[in-house]
Amino acid sequence: MPRRTHRVGGSAQDSSSSRPQRAPAPAAASGQGGAAAAAARKPHRFRPGTVALREIRKFQRSTDLLIRKLPFARVVREITQTYNSTPAEGDKRWQAEALEALQQACEYYLVHLFEDANLCAIHAKRVTIMVK
Repeated sequence: MPRRTHRVGGSAQDSSSSRPQRAPAPAAASGQGGAAAAAARKPHRFRPGTVALREIRKFQRSTDLLIRKLPFARVVREITQTYNSTPAEGDKRWQAEALEALQQACEYYLVHLFEDANLCAIHAKRVTIMVK
């Protein structure tokens, strides 16, 4: 009797066999459960709200800025240029510390604005923040 070898990831076959390997049968035809076949096709999805709660906990733990620095600085410079009183003076310059302080103040304001809006939505027996 020929010796059988065990291979990782493959089936045990005769090492001297010259038969071609067959493709594995589909899960539905081989009588296996439909859950295994469905898990192979569909990616894993969390229930609605699970990821949102995880993100809330993550952002409440951190003290990092939520808005990226460079896009915020661009918006500030654009607004400054729009409301510049005398264009002959050229562009106004911003210190890095001033931009950071302004960004922290803006984020603080926006976070508390959304917290209050969320409380108003809950008071109105809603979950979604809506435009007035």
